[in-house]
Amino acid sequence: MSNNQSAAEQNTRRHKVEGPKKNIIAFIFSILLTLIAFATVMSGEINKDFTYIILVAAACLQVFVQLAFWMHMKDRGHTFAIIGILGGVFVMFLCVIMAVYWVWW
Repeated sequence: MSNNQSAAEQNTRRHKVEGPKKNIIAFIFSILLTLIAFATVMSGEINKDFTYIILVAAACLQVFVQLAFWMHMKDRGHTFAIIGILGGVFVMFLCVIMAVYWVWW
């Protein structure tokens, strides 16, 4: 084997395409989170405050699954996109805090 062939093999191994297994697992997890949120809202027996907590937790997990698996943020080379998303989240939190203070007083 020559050095060129081993470099080509390493390059092929490094860019190996993920199979559909992880995408199917992420899809099932997204569906389960949606069903949990829907069942929580449709059930009239759960406390209203606890329902809000479940919905926010399910939404946060859903965002993580969407970004990590469908937007491929878990892969290398997405640092600029992650910084942009975190900057947007920071601005969103500032807007919510300012709106709460504005309405509160």
